[in-house]
Parts: sequence; C-alpha cells; structure tokens
Amino acid sequence: MTELLHRFAGLISNASPAQITTDPSLGGELVLARQDPYTISFAPFGHVNPQAKVVLLGLTPGRQQAVNALLAARRSLTAGLGVEAASKAAKESASFSGPMRQALVDMLDSIGLHDWLGVRSSLELFNGRADIVHFTSALRYPVYVDGKNYSGDRKITSHPLLRGLVSRCLGDEVSRLQQAVWVPLGPWPAATLRMLAEEGKLDRSRILDGVPHPSGANNERIAYFLGRKPRELLSAKTDAERLDSARASLVSRVARLTA
Repeated sequence: MTELLHRFAGLISNASPAQITTDPSLGGELVLARQDPYTISFAPFGHVNPQAKVVLLGLTPGRQQAVNALLAARRSLTAGLGVEAASKAAKESASFSGPMRQALVDMLDSIGLHDWLGVRSSLELFNGRADIVHFTSALRYPVYVDGKNYSGDRKITSHPLLRGLVSRCLGDEVSRLQQAVWVPLGPWPAATLRMLAEEGKLDRSRILDGVPHPSGANNERIAYFLGRKPRELLSAKTDAERLDSARASLVSRVARLTA
C-alpha cells in the first residue's frame, strides 16, 4: 500500500537529510495519530512482496529505521524514480542489519527453515533471495511512547489505537500473503498474529512462533536457543524450559512444512 507515501511524497522530497535525521516526524507533519501515551508517525513501510514464502515479523520500526527508510525514499523520489520504487527502496533499507541479522539467521537455520525455503542458509534472504521474503512489523509505522521507541506490552492487542493499526495494516498484509509462513520475533508480534488467527484472518498453522527477538537485549536467550550456553550457567531471567519447548515445537513444525 503506497497511498500514504503518495500523500507525504512532496513533504519527504523537500525535507533535507539533516531534517529527517534530526526529527523523522518532520515537526509532527508525519504524525498519523495520537492517543495517550502513544504516537504513530508515518514512515514508508507499506511495500509488500506478494511472492514471499516467509514473513519475518518484528514489533514496530524504531526511530533509526524510520530515518533510514525516509532517507531511502527521499533519494528515490528526488531521483525521479516514483512512489512505487521509493516504497520498495525504503522497505529494503530497514531490514535487519549488523549483529541482529546474524543472530536471526543462526536461529532460523537452527530450526531448519532454510531447508524448507530451498536455500543453503537463511542469510540468502538478505543476499540475493529477497524475492522469497517479506519483512514487516506488527505495527507497520513507528510507534513512540513519550518520544521513545515502543517496546511492546499487552496493550498491543487491546488498546484501540494499537489494535486498530494491527487490524488495518497487518491484517491487510496477512490477506495478501495467505500462502506465506509467518515468523514473529518475540512475544508481542506473536500475540498480534494469534489475534488475527482468532479472527479467522490467518491459518494458525502458518505461524511459526517461539523465535526470540534477535536484539542484543536477548543475547542470553539467543545463546541458549542455539545451544551455545549451558543451562546451568543461565541467569534467573531466562526460562530454559520455555525456550526448549519453543525450539522443539518449531523444529517439528518446520519439518512438517518440508515433508
């Protein structure tokens, strides 16, 4: 969906890179909605890859992702490439990068997803096989709480503003990607997919939930999930049994996809 990018294309084109970097809401002109304590601001994340076999679902774009996407869209628009091209470039600029990407690749490979996809490693989703993956978020547009990145809570499926964003935007993507497998990263993206499944919009068997979010804050959980840290050395904050159960279930479900 590029309707909103059409609406904001002139504003984004005319903003300087410094303005975007300093304030990705451009003085509030890109704000879509406010309902205490949440603010939703536009960034160009509406591009959908209809050929995707797998969808990697994060929580919501953060401030830096918004900056990167807006700058990428601006480059395309000022180069005269049009809104569709700008939307695609913006979405691709915001995919997982740095150490987060490697952690994600390692976890996806550990459950055998690459075998089902027919690639040597899930790393190919970022290098040459973008045609079979769609990157998106439970909350399509950046959500801020008192100016800070929203980090998720139970209100994602109950607060009217957040639930509405899930229903409209993520619901639209689900309807367009019925044959894809959905991999939510962390508990709150998983909760939004379960909500849509309960509403009859998504086949529950297409949800591969249980993969920890690949952020640095989850390093211990990731290390245990990958078998790189023994159980006896885990801190009290890491639920080993839950991770064991999640990983075993994921391996089994992916094997059934591959069979």
